[in-house]
Amino acid sequence: MKFYARKRRMPTVIIVSLIDIFAILLIFVIVTTTFRRDMPEVVIKLPESKSATTGKTLNDPIALTISKEDQMFLDGKPVSADGLKPALEKLLADEPNRPLALNADTKASFGFIIKILDILKEAGVKNIPAFTEKK
Repeated sequence: MKFYARKRRMPTVIIVSLIDIFAILLIFVIVTTTFRRDMPEVVIKLPESKSATTGKTLNDPIALTISKEDQMFLDGKPVSADGLKPALEKLLADEPNRPLALNADTKASFGFIIKILDILKEAGVKNIPAFTEKK
């Protein structure tokens, strides 16, 4: 008895639909990726305010961050109180219209913040917005 032998087809993978799925996944990843500036490895707790108002959006301000241990970071780089004025003068000489934003932890000592504000005035910084958190 002779049976009919079926021809075996080579298994194939239809990749047209896989390319579509890959393209959709790629678009999703690109759209949902957030592009953030590097921030210093210091965690600060901003003071809360009931009456603070939202100011105008600053275009890429120079960030001066003060931690609760009175450590300072200027644009993410550690800086000492003695080196703050020359570093600020250099940054302001390169970009004179760039604003400065002060982020200070609630546990930072008040005397240290006043000392830093004096250094900022000596360096020629005029308007210093301070960041707070809303309740």
